Amino acid sequence: MLIHVPIGRRAKRKGRERPMNKAERLKTNVAGDFYVNSACINCDTCRQLAPSVFAEVGRYSAVARQPKNREEKRRALYALLACPTGAIGSDDKSDISEAMAAFPLQLAEQVYYCGYTSRESFGASSYFLMHPDGNWLIDAPRYVPSFAKKLEEMGGVRYIFLTHEDDVADAKRYALHFGAERIIHKLEQEAQPDAEHIIESTEALEWKPGFRIIPVPGHTIGHIVLLYDNTFLFTGDHLSWDRDKGKLDGHKNHCWYSWRRQGESMARLIKEEFEWVLPGHGDRVHLPREQMKEALQMLVKEMKEENL
Repeated sequence: MLIHVPIGRRAKRKGRERPMNKAERLKTNVAGDFYVNSACINCDTCRQLAPSVFAEVGRYSAVARQPKNREEKRRALYALLACPTGAIGSDDKSDISEAMAAFPLQLAEQVYYCGYTSRESFGASSYFLMHPDGNWLIDAPRYVPSFAKKLEEMGGVRYIFLTHEDDVADAKRYALHFGAERIIHKLEQEAQPDAEHIIESTEALEWKPGFRIIPVPGHTIGHIVLLYDNTFLFTGDHLSWDRDKGKLDGHKNHCWYSWRRQGESMARLIKEEFEWVLPGHGDRVHLPREQMKEALQMLVKEMKEENL
C-alpha cells in the first residue's frame, strides 16, 4: 500500500534528509549489492522504475530480487538516483555515471521523466516537455546541479507548470536558474506566492496552442492538470494508473479536499482526448484513445456510485 503523507500546509515535513547509513539496511532486503534502508518513506518511486528488483514489504520498499542482468541493474540505479530520501544503496556503483547521464528518461518523442524526486513532494514524479517555443517542467524535482546542466543542454526551461501545492518541490530554484515562468492556480498560490502566472479560471482554458489547462478540484481545492497536444495528460495527484488492479485510479484515501468534487472533475475529463496519463503519484500509462476513454468512464462510474 502506498503511504502518501500530505505535504504543504497540511503536514509539511521539515529538516534535512537522513544520510545513507549501511547499518540501517532493512532486514527485508534479499542479500546482495542493492538494498533499502530505514530512511524509506514508501513513495513507490523505486517500484515504478525497477519493478523486478523492488517490492513493498510491510511499511517500506525492499530489494525483493537482486538485478540479474545489465538492464535490471541500470533500472535499479535509476531508482537509487531518483529516491527522494537516499534510502537506496548499492555496494557496486560502477555504472552510476552512465545512469546519471540517462536522466531525464525519455517516455515519448517530446516527453521525459525527470527522476530526482523530492522528499518535500513525497517522491512525486515530474516531467520535462520539449517544445520549439520553449520547454516545460511539469511539477518539479529536487534541485540537482548536474540535472539542471542537462536541461540546459536540452534547451533550458521556459515554463514550470505546477499542478497543486504538494508537488512544487524545488520549483523556485529551477525558475531562478532558468529564468522560467511558473504557472499555478490561485487557490494553490500559497505554495509559490511569487509565481509569475496565476490561474483563476474554474473552466478549462487554452494557454497556448496545444496547451490546455483544466481545473480539477478534488485532491486539493485548486488542483489543475495540463493536456498537451490532445495526447499527454499531466495529472498531478488527480489521476493515475493502478498497476495492481490494471485500471485508472483517483486515490480516494489521499483526497485532501473533496472526493465528490474530484468525481465531478474526473467526469469533466471524459470529453477530452488523450493517450497518456502522466501522474505525480502512481503509475504512468499509455493506452489507445478509445481504451483510455473506456477506462476513464469506468472510474467515473465507480466514483459516482461511491458518492451517492
